[in-house]
Amino acid sequence: MQSIDNALEKLSKSKFRSSFHLKAKDIAYIDEKGMDTVRRHAEDFIEKLAPAYPENDGKQTPMKNHPVFIAQHACACCCRGCLEKWYKVPKGRELTKTQQEKIVNLLMAWIKKEYNGYKNR
Repeated sequence: MQSIDNALEKLSKSKFRSSFHLKAKDIAYIDEKGMDTVRRHAEDFIEKLAPAYPENDGKQTPMKNHPVFIAQHACACCCRGCLEKWYKVPKGRELTKTQQEKIVNLLMAWIKKEYNGYKNR
C-alpha cells in the first residue's frame, strides 16, 4: 500500500470518496468514547474483512452509524473489491496483520483529519 498522505490525496480527488464526512453525531461519539476505542473498533471491523472470502463481502459495511464505517467508505476500505481496486490488495487472499494495521492506520488518519476539521470550524 502507498503512504497515508498519498492515499488521502488520491481519495480526495474521487467525487464519490470525497463526499463522505463525519457528522455531528460521529464527532459526539468520538468525544464520548475516545480515539483509542474508535481504533479498537476499526481493528475489529477490519479483522472481519481479513479472510480471503469475508462474509457478505461488498455488503458488510454500513454507510452510517459509526465513524469507522464512514471512514471505510471514504478510504475505499469497505470491501475486498475496493481494496483490490484502490490498493492492489488481491481478493481471495487473507489480509496479513501488517495489511490490517496499515488499513486501520489509514482509517484513523482520515477520522482524525475529519475530527480536527470539524472541531476547527
